[in-house]
Amino acid sequence: MTVDVLRRAAPADRRARVAVAVLFFTNGALFANLLPRYPQIKADLGIGNAAYGLAVAAFPAGAIAAGLAAGILVRRFGSARVAVGGTLLTGVGILAAGLADSVVVFAGALFLAGAMDAFTDVAQNAHGLRVQRRYGRSIINSFHAIWSIGAVTGGSMAAGAIALGVPRDQHLFFSGVVFAVAACVALRFCLPGPETEAAEEDSGDGARRTAPGPAMGARIRYVLAALVLIATAGTLVEDAGSSWATLYLSDSLHASVALAASGYVALVGAQFVGRLIGDRLVDRFGQRAVARSGALIAAVGMGLALAVPTVPGTVLGFAAAGFGVATLVPAAMHEADELPGLKPGSGLTIVSWLMRLGFLLSPPVVGLVADATSLRAGLLVVPLAGLLVLLLAGVLQPRRR
Repeated sequence: MTVDVLRRAAPADRRARVAVAVLFFTNGALFANLLPRYPQIKADLGIGNAAYGLAVAAFPAGAIAAGLAAGILVRRFGSARVAVGGTLLTGVGILAAGLADSVVVFAGALFLAGAMDAFTDVAQNAHGLRVQRRYGRSIINSFHAIWSIGAVTGGSMAAGAIALGVPRDQHLFFSGVVFAVAACVALRFCLPGPETEAAEEDSGDGARRTAPGPAMGARIRYVLAALVLIATAGTLVEDAGSSWATLYLSDSLHASVALAASGYVALVGAQFVGRLIGDRLVDRFGQRAVARSGALIAAVGMGLALAVPTVPGTVLGFAAAGFGVATLVPAAMHEADELPGLKPGSGLTIVSWLMRLGFLLSPPVVGLVADATSLRAGLLVVPLAGLLVLLLAGVLQPRRR
């Protein structure tokens, strides 16, 4: 408590915090500019739900393929440079996906964008944690909230471009240039120096570096697996909004193209609100109670929306899902990073990498179910993810007394 009171962030640290926030913002906005264009791309390519699901799964596949290399790049070039470089190349991949004239090119471009996004994701979180150590208190949730603002901004930009009839190539080129410039400007204000200072700044005790016994090792593996599943449940819900919300509203519920984009915008907008108030809720009720309450909200909200399908109800259902899972990924990352017996950063790396399986597996599974039955049935993955968190949230920290 004394450290938090006495430590004051230096001007350079405050500038670095703003710079990291910009990186999170651009990361959320870039991909969100492409998502509302998915129905048009699907129609132009003339593919079914299963083929579409497999194609969009190329994005998380690229992230999984490249994810473990991110640490090597961060150690060699620095987290800030890797984050910005990944942002630039992600924009290139997104533009290529928007211009694709075949499903192979579309999937290949998404694979590239996903791989670069994995580099950016790991690097910006690593740099955010460096800034957090300088502050001496938690600020990582605020960065994830800024990501949600970026996603809402990007989705809104796309919806506006669609409503105004702006061609897809012009829209995606403009958004790519704008956010590339923002990322490059942010690089100037990031923290200098090597990433090795992270280990020196770590405030944990020596127990984290001590090899655990067999019983403790089994417990750590169980908790780590549960944290991966909790984070994956959060990504499953996010993917339902990014890959299927627009398609479900436009095709199944016959909403207009511009209105159909509101499903994804509602999800990430509510997710932002959840992350904005998440720290206060966790301080008061504990992460375990917050996760369980949120999981219940997501399961019931989306379950009711699917049971009684209407456009307004579905938009509210996606909003409930986004609000419910808002704190899951940051909580799982933080808890994993605090596990005893692991080297600093090991738990965070494992959770960050494996949770992307949710993004990889969800699109083809939902697509196959949609082709066999209906997309409405495929979206049952959202309430099921909420139920999974309800079962596993016991590994999260309770309220501190």
